[in-house]
Amino acid sequence: MSEDHKKQLQSQLWNIANTLRGKMGADEFRDYILGFIFYKYLSERMQLFADEILRHDGISFDEIDERDEDGREMLTAIEEESVGRLGYFLRPSELFHMIVAKGAQKENNFILGDLTAILKHIESSTMGHESEEDFEGLFEDLDLGSSKLGKSENQKNELVAKVLVHLDQIDFRLEDTEADVLGDAYEYLIGQFASGAGKKAGEFYTPPTVSTILAKIVTTGKSSLKSVYDPTCGSGSLLLRVAREVDEVAGYYGQEMNPTTYNLARMNMILHGVHYKRFDIRNEDTLEHPAPEHRELRFDAIVANPPFSAKWSASAIHESDERFSSYGRLAPKTKADFAFVQHMAHHLGDGATMACVLPHGVLFRGAAEGHIRRYLIEDCNWLDAVIGLPANIFYGTGIPTCILVLKKQRANPNDILFIDASNHFEKVGNQNQLRSEDIDRIVSTYRNREETDKFSYVAELSEIEENDYNLNIPRYVDTFEEEEPVDLAAVSSRLVALEKEMAQTNDVIAGYCDELGVEAPF
Repeated sequence: MSEDHKKQLQSQLWNIANTLRGKMGADEFRDYILGFIFYKYLSERMQLFADEILRHDGISFDEIDERDEDGREMLTAIEEESVGRLGYFLRPSELFHMIVAKGAQKENNFILGDLTAILKHIESSTMGHESEEDFEGLFEDLDLGSSKLGKSENQKNELVAKVLVHLDQIDFRLEDTEADVLGDAYEYLIGQFASGAGKKAGEFYTPPTVSTILAKIVTTGKSSLKSVYDPTCGSGSLLLRVAREVDEVAGYYGQEMNPTTYNLARMNMILHGVHYKRFDIRNEDTLEHPAPEHRELRFDAIVANPPFSAKWSASAIHESDERFSSYGRLAPKTKADFAFVQHMAHHLGDGATMACVLPHGVLFRGAAEGHIRRYLIEDCNWLDAVIGLPANIFYGTGIPTCILVLKKQRANPNDILFIDASNHFEKVGNQNQLRSEDIDRIVSTYRNREETDKFSYVAELSEIEENDYNLNIPRYVDTFEEEEPVDLAAVSSRLVALEKEMAQTNDVIAGYCDELGVEAPF
């Protein structure tokens, strides 16, 4: 997509957001807009699919008469094909543009009841089929009866119709396989809500710059992946970012605790053209209730941005859990960071790479965390690299963060690479932001395992041991900048010159005082 087209798209989307702004919080109108975008996508995809089937009959899908017996027979055949191929079915009267047309009428324009029924039918059309689980509850956050849409039913109807009319003007260009208009729209809105609304609307969102680094690291040396996994997948954007770095990803796996965000992740997969058979996203607490369907799986690539220093049970029951048992210690109740690392390491396949974002404290905190860190390095030897990121690059928190890279079959088993990128960024508004050159430098340094003065250092394992397995980056990458020496002779000469200038100035002031007949102030 051209930059002009992208800016036009973003402008249209933000106009839609402004229609709802003030009536509800950012995270709430996010759910409405993204839900309507998803409905529009399913509708347009349905029409394209059905029109292709009907091409030889010389009619389009929305021209079929649902009241006619021949029309009903035709729809039954199309439904069978659609549910098998797309995973769902919509009738011609349920298409997005049909509802928009009704809502735009001056009379008989009440669409809320129709819209509610359509969204339920999309879900019910999948029942008893393979796609049922992937479509179940997708629209449950789209509450068309909410008083936040308006006090009266007519006010709610007017607002929803206005949003749908705006959305109808956006061409998602689904026929153009190279144009990811829908993906761009989705990512733009999620990013805007995250940056504009703080933690609540952005808690499931990893900035694209950080996602890009993680994606490039885990795909290093690979052109395709059998599987990619994110145990705290949020809206699924990080999984999809990995797919941009390779020719093909056969399977996407993830788990997300928040039900609303879980729905967004499934929508995001479908919106980006990932067939329902190729993704498996689960809704549960990853640490406390890991998906049974994922238990025996080992993945080609793992990426994650877990919630920083989250609380978890650290229950004694986990001591016999194969994810944690070999370490001899559990991560503390108040800081689950290493519990996530242990979970991911357990699911890491041979020859695979894992990259996750964590708070800096994991590099040096002691007690149980120090024990786990030592075990990962000394006993497992899985830690491949530590990358320090700038502070204040995540929405909702200003703390400095790092990326840990783990591999079970390391090409460099005798050392660990340290990269300090903490001072390489630009300030954009209230946030710090990595530039494209910063991303390229980090990734290039990792891939080539380069040592660069004040930026990167390759530490032998013996050096890590000498530091008692403390991974604090300044211990390994010296970024100290010496101050330029002071030229005392030059300073002395300047002081003498200033003394002369001051004496001359005093003489001038004294002359003015004499002329005015007042006493000089010195």
